Amino acid sequence: MSDQARPSADARMEGDASATTMRKVRLRLIPFLMVLYICNLLDRGNVSFAKLTMQPDLGMSDPIFALGSGLFYLGYLVFEVPSNLILRRTGARLWISRIMVTWGLVSCSTMLVTGTTSFFIVRILLGVAEAGFFPGIILYLTYWFPARERTRAIASFMAANAIAGVINYPLTGAIMQYLDQVWGLHGWQWVFLLEGLPSIAFGILILFYLTDRPAEATWLASHEKSWLAERLGREEKLREQRHGTDLWHAVMNVRVWFLILLYFTVAFSSNAGGLYLPQIITIRFQDSAEFKIGLIAALPSMCGMIGMLVNAVLADRTGRYRLHVAVPAFLAAAGWALVAFSHSPAAGLAGCCLAVTGMMSMLPPFWSLPTSFLSGAAAAGGIALINSVGNVGGIVGPPTVGLIFEATKNLNSALLALALMMLLGGILALFACREPTRDQSAVNE
Repeated sequence: MSDQARPSADARMEGDASATTMRKVRLRLIPFLMVLYICNLLDRGNVSFAKLTMQPDLGMSDPIFALGSGLFYLGYLVFEVPSNLILRRTGARLWISRIMVTWGLVSCSTMLVTGTTSFFIVRILLGVAEAGFFPGIILYLTYWFPARERTRAIASFMAANAIAGVINYPLTGAIMQYLDQVWGLHGWQWVFLLEGLPSIAFGILILFYLTDRPAEATWLASHEKSWLAERLGREEKLREQRHGTDLWHAVMNVRVWFLILLYFTVAFSSNAGGLYLPQIITIRFQDSAEFKIGLIAALPSMCGMIGMLVNAVLADRTGRYRLHVAVPAFLAAAGWALVAFSHSPAAGLAGCCLAVTGMMSMLPPFWSLPTSFLSGAAAAGGIALINSVGNVGGIVGPPTVGLIFEATKNLNSALLALALMMLLGGILALFACREPTRDQSAVNE
């Protein structure tokens, strides 16, 4: 009897050890990575709120400003894959530090913009500086989280997207309202200066805090490092055997390009919607000051954070990742349609909450799809390829909405393009690559 009970007791002991190890990893890495991502999103997204006064100050039309905002993704696209391949060789600690310091400097320099040309240049340079950050973090998480832990880890990290929205809009609104003309600077100039400095500071801190691989983690016990390295090694070997490891496998993989097309729809809608969200709120809540607009605009991000975390847990439990990408996409389409067809401020705000919740909830299960069949250089390059080429939607989306807005003089009609794009994304998600498979030898505790 005791002999039969022993394997079960051993399994329970190993399960307890694995739970302790993963708890340490989550507490050590996820909160810090979330702070980094918040800095990233502040520096990338503050242009949408600054647009309210920056655009008239610089004398730009709506399509031109939207084009300049989207040009961020031009530099991003060109340097994304090389950046992620460099990260794989140098380690995340050094390379992400470099990324954050350089993008912080470029973000601060946006305060010096004086016209269209300088605005276009600084947006392209910001994309060049930031290239590799997001896919680098996704790749970094594969070094620390086994397959069945990964979607929740990605969701926890990406919850920073929602938190950044909650922080960004009120903070940016307050800076623009209360620091305008202080020391002769416009409010939007203070925004870029003050919100760029934290990226530089945390970029330096990375060198002292992050650990590249589990084997180097002095904050884990030796048996915890061994267990995690062995677990991840088995999963990596399985992916290598099934799918190969070189970059060419990613470039030629039909599933990668299908995911690029799917991600294009997300980037198109989220970037265009994010750029115009403060303007939507301003139109619906007229005569509100910048700080109040910022507080109202934070509500969709709060809803998005809740939806993202709930959807990630459900996706890991059911294993039906495609469905958990498709349903939020349809939800986002319904949200943008509600904004376009409604007239009351409350209904418009509800539509924004629905749209942002849907778009944000798609992302964690989406990023679990490529990490299920890519490894080695194929993972580094493939994830970056999906993120960079898919983000062409980020270039196309804002000026498309701007042109429709300028032609119709009605922002609501332009938002129908976002609804249609998200509807397309939901349909594509239903036919995306097969669900991640979990070999029992790799996932058993």
